[in-house]
Amino acid sequence: MVTIKSPREIDTMAAAGRIVGGTLALIRRQIRPGMSTEDLDDLAEEFIRSHPGARPSFKGLYGFPKTLCTSINEEVVHGIPSAKRVLHEGSIVSVDVGVLLDGLHADSATTIAVGEVAPETQRLLDVTQASLVAGIAQARTGNHVGDIGHAVQQVAEAAGFGVVRELVGHGIGEQFHEEPQIPNYGSPKRGRRLVDGMTIAIEPMITQGNPATKTLPDKWTVVTADGRLSAHFEHTVAISDGEPRILTLVEG
Repeated sequence: MVTIKSPREIDTMAAAGRIVGGTLALIRRQIRPGMSTEDLDDLAEEFIRSHPGARPSFKGLYGFPKTLCTSINEEVVHGIPSAKRVLHEGSIVSVDVGVLLDGLHADSATTIAVGEVAPETQRLLDVTQASLVAGIAQARTGNHVGDIGHAVQQVAEAAGFGVVRELVGHGIGEQFHEEPQIPNYGSPKRGRRLVDGMTIAIEPMITQGNPATKTLPDKWTVVTADGRLSAHFEHTVAISDGEPRILTLVEG
């Protein structure tokens, strides 16, 4: 069910979103070769819980064991932090985090270069981020879910990259996953109409090669089927006074 949020609820989600943004900014500042993804998870959980009333959205959600999803290189989403997963120069890691505050969630993700990366790798990050910006620009009253997906798809595919089909963005609020689903592909003026008070997580997942995916035996980690790189960027967005309001901006 699609839930329409009051201005007060949107402000609460924005407060959660500031913690989300602060968490990602902290990770971006601290990340370096030689760290493990569990090191990142420990930093994130401590930071989130340092804010009164805030707690990680992911920990325990559907049984997920950690605060962050940390997905390295060909991993698309849902990588589980581990002391055994050490970051190396030239890799990329997608960091996805959610925060629950006063009964409402906010969710965001970014993909970070570990040290220096190849130009084509950086191009994947830049294009994925640009596709998110294009999608957010369509999150306006009177538009449709298809307008968001079409905008994302146009940017990514024009650059020669693939758009993951099996995984989509989502509504968010009291429940971490709410309706509507927000695919990263589609046709303009198709799908649910957007109205004021909707809060959605827009999250392009873009691949260097074929967009097909598979899930590893841990039943969480989703990887590209061809083993090529994937990037993931995400913001929680409210439709407020007809315009997109980003609730998870990263500061610093």
